[in-house]
Amino acid sequence: MKRLLSTMLILCSIMIIMAPLAAMADGRETAKIEVAGDVLKEIIAIPETTIPPALLSNASGIAIIPNVIKAGFILGGRYGTGVLVVRDKDGLWSNPSFISITGGSIGWQIGVESIDIILVFKNEKSINRILSGKFTIGADASISAGPVGRGGSAATDIQLKSEIFSYSRSRGLFAGLSLEGAALIIDEEANEKVYGKEGILARDIFSNKDLKAPEAADRLKKLLTEYTGRDHK
Repeated sequence: MKRLLSTMLILCSIMIIMAPLAAMADGRETAKIEVAGDVLKEIIAIPETTIPPALLSNASGIAIIPNVIKAGFILGGRYGTGVLVVRDKDGLWSNPSFISITGGSIGWQIGVESIDIILVFKNEKSINRILSGKFTIGADASISAGPVGRGGSAATDIQLKSEIFSYSRSRGLFAGLSLEGAALIIDEEANEKVYGKEGILARDIFSNKDLKAPEAADRLKKLLTEYTGRDHK
């Protein structure tokens, strides 16, 4: 009997300890969505260097990866986590799935410790490859530095054959970026924590409109909808 009571006390203690830790983990992931929304909002606010609205209006998805850490001098590796949202057949933006980016190089950015990265996907083919497993930029889909500005040459640039357009922001500067060799991976653990469903797939997150999501996810979707001129539902 004493052994049973001792075991129960130990289990209760573990649950008491783990509960706040789980809540903290959920909080970190939710904060990641909020930061992604902030990055998008700040970039939109600068017309001269923003992502062309026409590009996002015709995009199948967008990944926002804040605070990607760079290692090395001039050329080096990187690691970061962010979110991926996609459009459904009605043109509405989905709830975000968490993703991570690893490897590759960030080019000639001496002294930069972290950058914000945005990837705009022109078609569903690239997104489906990400959902199928590890996805290497440049090998599994062509990529190029994206055009900037609300008008100008953006309309012409959008017709380029690249499947993904990339952008980066560091020290307040916003410009195109080469990400050849970087790998994008669905963060299944983060998705499970935030949506509260074990084994939930990114496809489920994108397709299930009744899925309970953090308020930060609704804010991000509204920002994208407003910027691309679609009615939010």
